[in-house]
This record gives sequence, C-alpha cells and structure tokens, in this order.
Amino acid sequence: ICYAWYDDAHQYPEKLVELTDVATYLDKKYGGWYDVCKKYGIYKGKWISIPLGASGGKMVYRKSWMNEAGFETFPGDLPGFLKLCQNLKAKGHPAGFALGNAVGDSGWCYWLMWTHGGKLINEKDQVVINSPETIAALEYAKQLYETFIPGTLSWLDPSNNKAFLAGEISLTSNGISIYYAAKTATDPKIKEMAADIYHAEYPIGPLGKPSQLNLIVPAMVFKYTKYPNAAKDYIRFMMEKEQFEPWSDASIGYFSHPLKYYENMKIWTVDPKHTPYRDVLNTSLWPSYAGSLGAQSAGVHADYVVANMVASVCSGSKTPKEAAAEAQRRAERYYKL
Repeated sequence: ICYAWYDDAHQYPEKLVELTDVATYLDKKYGGWYDVCKKYGIYKGKWISIPLGASGGKMVYRKSWMNEAGFETFPGDLPGFLKLCQNLKAKGHPAGFALGNAVGDSGWCYWLMWTHGGKLINEKDQVVINSPETIAALEYAKQLYETFIPGTLSWLDPSNNKAFLAGEISLTSNGISIYYAAKTATDPKIKEMAADIYHAEYPIGPLGKPSQLNLIVPAMVFKYTKYPNAAKDYIRFMMEKEQFEPWSDASIGYFSHPLKYYENMKIWTVDPKHTPYRDVLNTSLWPSYAGSLGAQSAGVHADYVVANMVASVCSGSKTPKEAAAEAQRRAERYYKL
C-alpha cells in the first residue's frame, strides 16, 4: 500500500489494483463519498485509489494581532483581506505564505487564481491559465506579497509552521497542525499562544464560492503486490469507525474525513477552533478544475506550474502577463503529449 499526494494515482492507473469493491462498501456504510473524492479515486469508471482524507488549508491567524490591526472579525472578501495584511505588516506582524515548491502549503496559489475566476484547465481539458482573470489574480498577489515576511519565496511545508510558532508571522495558510503544536507544546510560551490562534475560511473573490485546493492523501495498491486482498482489506479496516474516529481524535482532525458519515464526529465540535476543518472536502476543488484528472494534470501539478507562476510575479522576475504566458506554455507541454 502506498499513500501519496493529490492525483498521483492518475499518473499510472494501469499499474494499480482496482479498489471499486472497497470504495463501494465504504460508500454505502458511511454516508457516501464527497464529490471531490470521487474525482481523485475514479479512473474510467473504476476506483484506483481510496482517499484517506485531506490536510485542509484554512487561514490561521493570531486574533489579538488581527484586532490590533483594526479588524474584529476575519474578512471574507479580497479587498478586506488585503487591507488586513497591510495593517498587520504596518503593526510589525507580517503575514507569510509558502511560495516555494511546497507540496501542501503552496496550494493557496490555486485559491488565488480560482477565486479571481481564473482556471488552469477548462471543461474541455484545454489549458486556459493565460487569461485576464489569472492576470488579475497575479496583480493581487503582487500587492499581497508586499505584506509578507522576507524569505517566503523559498518556503517549503514546514517553514510557515516554524515562523508562526516563533511569533514571526501573524497569518498564514495551513492545516490544524500549528494549533495542535501549540496546544501540545512543552514550552509554556508556545502553549500560551494556542489561546490566540484562530482559523477562518479563505476569502471569496469574483468566483463567488469557496475554491480551495486541499492536500488529499490517496491510498493505492500496486499490482506487483503478492497480497492484493490483504492490502485492500487493510485499507477498509483503517477506514472503519472503530479505527478512523480514535485516529481523528488523536490528531484533532488533522486529516478531514472523505466520507459524509464522519461529519458528526465529536472532534469537530469539542473545540470550536476545529470546526472550520470539518467541511474541507465538501468544498474542495481539484488541481485541474474544471477539467478532468489524468496523467497530464498530475504532471502539471507535480511540476508546480501554478505555484511557480505566482512566485515569479512576487519575486519581480516576471510581470503578471509574462508569468501567465509562461504557465500556459509549461502546462501545454503536458497536454500535448
């Protein structure tokens, strides 16, 4: 069994054991899969992977510093979000979002593009990233980057966690792991910080609806295994309530559930700071939205085309128009194969 990232299974579907029987069993017993899980799991009508869940990205922020910046509640629109980040920077509490090749934490770059109405791929599986909407998103990114702490262009997945817990940044995009680390810290100063850590939904732009990419983890079984039935049954076993709920409790919901039955787990309401992560996969999109998943889309995502596009504008190495055009060329290389 291999646990991987996002749409990795779609790079080599012919090498994987079919898991339709496992997926069907879990679907019927646990209230059904979220639609995005079917996107990741199904290839040509057959399940090739079973989503374990997703480490959902939410806005993680210091409430006292947000209040100091003049905001009582977290803004839900793009102008308000930019203003918050500008005010935080002016108060000496900059934001920080990963712009390196971070597997999960660079996913905010997709939100940036999508919420402005841009897309990497359209419904006909055509590359359409070079658009006025994407360019508008990159113009916004340029302004937002000015509020960041220095160094985010090289940030990988652990970087923002470390900066946040060190008190160097006030706001980032992350799973619930920063809050978990603060709550369970042995250092009293970090443990005290937990009371000031809050989570919010991403702001919504012209698209008019939530549009996030979350780090989904699929379980796959390769055909070379000598024990395909045992592997399949292990996946089923781990997704059953008796195992899944205690595991979720222990990690305070770090991986948001892929099956609707688990919406009612106590972990989502025992602490209101957990609740924003409950609906991660109910609202999540996939890397090649609004097109299909496949070897081409998996290749584009693994090549960090979207993240690199945003980073090149933030660094000043390219204008928004140049960056969008380069991203178009890079993505088209995969779709022409």
